[in-house]
Amino acid sequence: MKAVKRFDPDQGVRLVSFAVHWVRAEMHEFILRNWRIVKVATTKAQRKLFFNLRKSKKRLGWMNAEEVRAVAKDLNVSEREVLEMESRLSGRDIGFDAPDDSDDDAPPSPVAYLRDAGDDPALAYERASHEEDQLDLLREGLADLDQRSRDILKRRFLGEPKATLQELADEYGVSAERIRQIEANALKKMRALFAA
Repeated sequence: MKAVKRFDPDQGVRLVSFAVHWVRAEMHEFILRNWRIVKVATTKAQRKLFFNLRKSKKRLGWMNAEEVRAVAKDLNVSEREVLEMESRLSGRDIGFDAPDDSDDDAPPSPVAYLRDAGDDPALAYERASHEEDQLDLLREGLADLDQRSRDILKRRFLGEPKATLQELADEYGVSAERIRQIEANALKKMRALFAA
């Protein structure tokens, strides 16, 4: 259909000759999309390698350095891309949670060694509970402070943009050193609360 839409009879080419290229391109695209679970060739250079690497290989097995250089030169791609495509083509697809066979030589399925400890519901609940407890302690600690100390801590550590000692000193009519002392005392009280 793409060939029919793009066909121009004024060019002096038969529709069949024009359509052959579009049909071949669609077949190649279908093969690339459905050949494996994981996409093998996504760039133009990888597609070129996908279709030409097997016929470029002189023998079975892994290619040696000289063959890699020759194929890379013939196909105008880097040696690294040739090696990468060769490893992709020689690999095989396995199911993530494939059942263990009785064959002891078979490699284990990825589900056996790719476990995510963060997915444990008990640990996730424990983390959320701990974070909630820490927030409650922070709120309780801030509530126990006097208004000025609370305001200084909030503006120095929780506010955006963070207030400087001099800005707070100018606002409260004291020195920056006094603001630093109030801040240090308030932080000392907060740390004592978290340590308990």
